[in-house]
Amino acid sequence: MRIDLTDRVAIVTGAGAGLGASHARALAARGARVVVSDLNPDAAEAVCMQIRDAGGDAMAVGVSVTDGTGVEAMCEATLARWGRIDILVNNAGVLRDRTFAKMDLDDFRLVLDVHLMGSVNCTKAVWETMRAQQYGRVIFTTSSSGLYGNFGQANYAAAKMGLIGLMQTLALEGERYGIRVNCLAPSAATGMTEGLYAPEVLARLGPERVSPAVVVLASEDAPTRSILLAGAGSFEQAHITMTEGVYLGEGPTVADDLLQRLDAVANRDGETIPPRGEVQHQHEVDRLAAALAEV
Repeated sequence: MRIDLTDRVAIVTGAGAGLGASHARALAARGARVVVSDLNPDAAEAVCMQIRDAGGDAMAVGVSVTDGTGVEAMCEATLARWGRIDILVNNAGVLRDRTFAKMDLDDFRLVLDVHLMGSVNCTKAVWETMRAQQYGRVIFTTSSSGLYGNFGQANYAAAKMGLIGLMQTLALEGERYGIRVNCLAPSAATGMTEGLYAPEVLARLGPERVSPAVVVLASEDAPTRSILLAGAGSFEQAHITMTEGVYLGEGPTVADDLLQRLDAVANRDGETIPPRGEVQHQHEVDRLAAALAEV
């Protein structure tokens, strides 16, 4: 089955170059009408010209995702032109890498503002439209740095893991309205990755090898609450799981016992992917009830 996005309207942030530009072109190639949003309006217009030259329809908007008023104006302009917003790809980002000991807190806040709050601003601006039309696809750009950590990227990792928590909750809240929310963790050679990899590796990390994942997450048959990883033509999925753990009860030696049994707590046999946060509480209450029943 070929994914068809004809008559769908997509907004892609940070789409003036790199991953965002590739995502915008990929969505347009499947029939979507695309808002190419970027801090640099000239770069956004250049991508729009590429889309139009290929037979697609696109509109350029120069705006920072940190500008809530500007983001709302972009969404209003999109609705005025095309009448709906079906897909939001939150891609805009910046890097301010440094070890935490040497990092200026202004740089920490900037990265959070762009990646996390920028995604919040854009998603909030489209949320009511998607709820009203009973359809929406929201994609957050997370990172393996957030999932697994990366030296010198405390600010970036915190923002990217924050997006996963946002995705988990919005997927639950959007489900009844036909809104599916997912995260994408890309590996690609972009302006943000220059100097991080050898040239021969960068040559095989083109953003166009990531964009098929965006097309899938933007499609009618997209999953929801997934963390999809993509790079160099390879695709994986990350999961946040909960182990069975151990029940230690109460008493003066619980901390000592826990220290001795951390390996058992971490044992992944029988681990689960909780569908909601309250599953942890229920699991612990059930363990307590079972222990009391044995007394």
